[in-house]
Amino acid sequence: METQESTACQTETAAPKTESPSELMLGLTAKAAEKVKEIQASEAIDAAYGLRLRVVGGGCSGFAYDLYFDQVQDTDRTFDSHGVKLVVDQMSLQYLAGTEVDYVEGLQGAGFKFGNPNVKSTCGCGSSFSV
Repeated sequence: METQESTACQTETAAPKTESPSELMLGLTAKAAEKVKEIQASEAIDAAYGLRLRVVGGGCSGFAYDLYFDQVQDTDRTFDSHGVKLVVDQMSLQYLAGTEVDYVEGLQGAGFKFGNPNVKSTCGCGSSFSV
């Protein structure tokens, strides 16, 4: 599947906090959630894993999205969106706040599309962005 650090002086030692998408408006559309569940079932991925949404350096515009199933780490934030557990690290969260992920199908193929209000520009091929 396709797809910097906060300096707050706060340390969380408890389990990751689960928030509703409306708190930071980070979530999936119903169609994207359906597709994620379908992939998780077809690949027999353990239900304890969540869908990690991550921002990584790269691409011609500076950042790119990454999606994969992963275990929750102590410093992660988790969100429930249409019954799918989303997992986001603190660095990526600052770039993904307000993002809605959709699943689109068209003549040019199918895939997950990030609707990120923080993006200032994208590259010509659409695979990377800058904020």
